[in-house]
Amino acid sequence: MTATRHPDSLARERANELVAAWDGRGGGLGHSIGGLLGRVSTVDQVGVESRVEALKKRSIKKASKLWALELAIRMMDLTTLEGKDTPGKIRALCQKAMRPQPGDATIPHVAAICVYPALVAEAKDALKGSGVKVASVATGFPSGQTFRDLKLAEARAAIDAGADEIDMVIDRGAFLAGDYATVFEEIVQVKEACGDTHLKVILETGELETYDNVRRASVLAMAAGADFIKTSTGKVTPAATLPVTLVMLEAIRDFERATGRQVGMKPAGGIRVAKEAIQYLVLVYETVGPRWMTPDWFRFGASSLLNDVLMQIEFQRSGRYQDPDDFTLD
Repeated sequence: MTATRHPDSLARERANELVAAWDGRGGGLGHSIGGLLGRVSTVDQVGVESRVEALKKRSIKKASKLWALELAIRMMDLTTLEGKDTPGKIRALCQKAMRPQPGDATIPHVAAICVYPALVAEAKDALKGSGVKVASVATGFPSGQTFRDLKLAEARAAIDAGADEIDMVIDRGAFLAGDYATVFEEIVQVKEACGDTHLKVILETGELETYDNVRRASVLAMAAGADFIKTSTGKVTPAATLPVTLVMLEAIRDFERATGRQVGMKPAGGIRVAKEAIQYLVLVYETVGPRWMTPDWFRFGASSLLNDVLMQIEFQRSGRYQDPDDFTLD
C-alpha cells in the first residue's frame, strides 16, 4: 500500500531539499540549519555601495528609457495599506491599476494591487478579467508580532477571499535574537498554508541593521520556500534602498547557482520617482540578468510612483511635461 502524501508536507520537503542543496552536505533540517547560514558569506559594504554609485551613473538611450518606464508599470504592485482604506478607495485604485492613463490604451496595466486581507474580496471583484493580480499582506503585518496560528489563519483567509499572492512579514525579533530556526519554521508553515499561491517574504531590511543580516535573512527566506523576497513594509525608515536591493539580488543570484531555484525580488517603500525605478532596473539587469526583467520575477511595491512614471513617459514621447493634475490620484 502506497503512503499518502499530505498536502502540507510538500513545502517542508522542498525546504529540506533547498537547505541540503545550499549546504552541500545534505541531512535533516535540524542538522542543516547551521550549515545553511554557515555558508552565507559576509557582505563587502564598500564594494556594494561603490557598485551602486557606478550603476546609478549608467547612461540610457531614449528608446531604452521609454521601454524601461513601461516595464516599470507592468512590474508595479500598486499599494494601499492604510487604516482609512475603504471599499470605495480600493475600487478607485483598481481602476487606476487597470487603466493607469484613461484614454491611452498603449499604457499597460500594473502587475497587482496590494491591500489588507479584509479588502481582498473587494479588489478581486473590481479586477475580474483584467489580468491584474491581488496581493494581500498577512501574518500580522507590519510588525509580525502575533501568534503563529493567527498568522497562518490570516494567510488562509486572504487566499480564501481570492488573493493571488501573499506578502508575509518575518519575525524580526526572533531573527535579531539569533533564533533563526523559528523564522525558518514560520516561513515554511506559511508556505504550506499558501499552497500554490505565490509567497513574498518581507524582511523589513530597515530593522535588520546590517548588510550581513540582510544577506542572511534573504538566504533563510529563500531556503524556507519564498517565491519572492521583499525589502520592506513601507512602514519603517529606511525602506527600500539600492544598496540593500543589490545585497538581496546577489543573494538571489548565488542561491540559484547553488540550488537551481529562481526567486523573485520586490523592493518596496520609498520608491517615488521614475529615475529611481530605472536605476533599480539597471541594478537587476546587471546583477541577475535579463531573466528577471519581467513581472514574474521582479516587482516594485509603490503607492506614489505610478504618476511620476506616467509623466516621464509623456515627456519621452512629446518632449513636454504634463501637469500632475492631469493624472488621476493614486
